Amino acid sequence: MSDRDEIPRYLENWQDEVDSAAEYRAMAAAEADPRLAKVYSNLAAMEESHIAFWEDRLRKAGASVPGRRPSWRSRVLRAIARRFGPELVLPTIAAKEAVDQNAYLKQPETVGTRMPAHERWHAKVLAQLVTSQPRGLQGTFLGRLEGRHRSVGGNALRAAVLGANDGLCSNLSLVMGVAGASVDSHGILVTGLAGLLAGACSMALGEWVSVTSAGELAEREIRVESSELREDPEGEGEELKLIYEAKGLSPSEADTMVRRLLADRAAAIDALAREELGIDPKDLGGSPWEAAVASFVLFAIGAVVPILPFVVMRGTLAVASSVVISGLALFGIGGAITIFTGKPAWQSGARQLLLGLTAAGMTFAVGKLIGVAITG
Repeated sequence: MSDRDEIPRYLENWQDEVDSAAEYRAMAAAEADPRLAKVYSNLAAMEESHIAFWEDRLRKAGASVPGRRPSWRSRVLRAIARRFGPELVLPTIAAKEAVDQNAYLKQPETVGTRMPAHERWHAKVLAQLVTSQPRGLQGTFLGRLEGRHRSVGGNALRAAVLGANDGLCSNLSLVMGVAGASVDSHGILVTGLAGLLAGACSMALGEWVSVTSAGELAEREIRVESSELREDPEGEGEELKLIYEAKGLSPSEADTMVRRLLADRAAAIDALAREELGIDPKDLGGSPWEAAVASFVLFAIGAVVPILPFVVMRGTLAVASSVVISGLALFGIGGAITIFTGKPAWQSGARQLLLGLTAAGMTFAVGKLIGVAITG
């Protein structure tokens, strides 16, 4: 296979490196901590060297080198990092690096270079940053939503998108079910508003209970750890020493650090909570009221979309308009999710549209059957 046959792969690699370099530069510019900013700058510099490598391969293959323009997904992540801080995009970029860390191992052009090692190192550094940074979203509205959608990955924006999606899908299905039963437009509007309020209140209550329970559980675990420290300080010190040795400290360094901590009970409890329990004693889950308000608002934003046409329209036109604008919103949400998943926007948007409209169609059909059965 000639180099010209490899041009599409070279271009794909090149674009990935352009995106990564641009994202790291934006994170470095927005980072308040100069040490972390330096880390991001170093990552960007490595990606710049990778860009130059693939540009050289493209020229040797006889291809023209495009201008270094980040993809739309990368531009969105950069804008988020600059506006809200790098912590908001860090989990997404770390996940991408984790997936791509071995991408160069099977590519012959990178054999004998440091590029495969660089990519693995990038993934390792970002994974450590994700788990070790105590600041960022903790305590904010969106950060609290991660309790509900933790399974999709530790990113608050992703959780926010899914919160709005919950409201949109559930209320669209409710509205279509009522419309299928031939309820008048006023009745559909009232039902939709009731569904919005009921769903938003349910979400808010669920988040309030979740955050409150998580905080109470964390407090209990810290109390237990404090009691164990009081009863067996040497045993707890040995646990800390093992943890620090596992992190790379020598036995003597770990022993010195543990002795200093045990001399200050408050510092020892703080260290045990962070290292053994994975809990930040200064932030035990944030405000349950912030979580409740955030959940209510995000669900309501999605749930209001299907009922908007019924405010100004009546009959079949209102139903059709509701389906159209809800479909557009479903496609938009599907596309927005690809910022974090890396999938093609049209593919994810179409899938979200299909699933949402399928659910709405099923409830419409059920409502139609019920309406026919009732009217005889």
